[in-house]
Amino acid sequence: MATTGQTRTGTTSASIRLPGIVLGVGLGGFVDGILLHQLLQWHHMLTSTDHDRIGVKYYPANTVSGLEMNTVWDGVFHAVCWVAVIVGLGILYSRVTHHRRQVWTSRVLWGWILVGWGLFNIVEGLLDHQILGIHHVHSGPHQVWWDMGFLLLGLLLIIGGHLLQRTGRPLAPDTSDVAADRAGGRAR
Repeated sequence: MATTGQTRTGTTSASIRLPGIVLGVGLGGFVDGILLHQLLQWHHMLTSTDHDRIGVKYYPANTVSGLEMNTVWDGVFHAVCWVAVIVGLGILYSRVTHHRRQVWTSRVLWGWILVGWGLFNIVEGLLDHQILGIHHVHSGPHQVWWDMGFLLLGLLLIIGGHLLQRTGRPLAPDTSDVAADRAGGRAR
């Protein structure tokens, strides 16, 4: 086994680490935005600004003007998530030049995506919920528990993703199908 960050199969997982994490950040943001903002309607981007720590004007979600402003900022949030997914796909596409279909079944890629989703939860949970206080997972008397659960989920996603990617067999992203077949003893 080589000592340059290579796995037991001789191929490195570093080539899909960054795109996996960036994809995970974007996809984790979409899960948050679609599930918590839109379907459950537990919060929007600025629904706790009456108690925030930075002085943003309060936009209550139960008024038309408040909901309009929250919808705008939810849209900005979704646009950032969309950009993260596009950037992640672009990096992945540039690094995986062969076996592109097989990479989507790789535990390594999905492990890094889970790590990215967990990082999203940790950063968003600390920044928006705790430091800025612009919204909480589910406002009310138990909001601190919902916020802590969100952070705990992020930690579990990071740990689970790290463990998952370690059990995977990464592909050699820069080898052709012919070279891979020859290395495996199969002639084309």
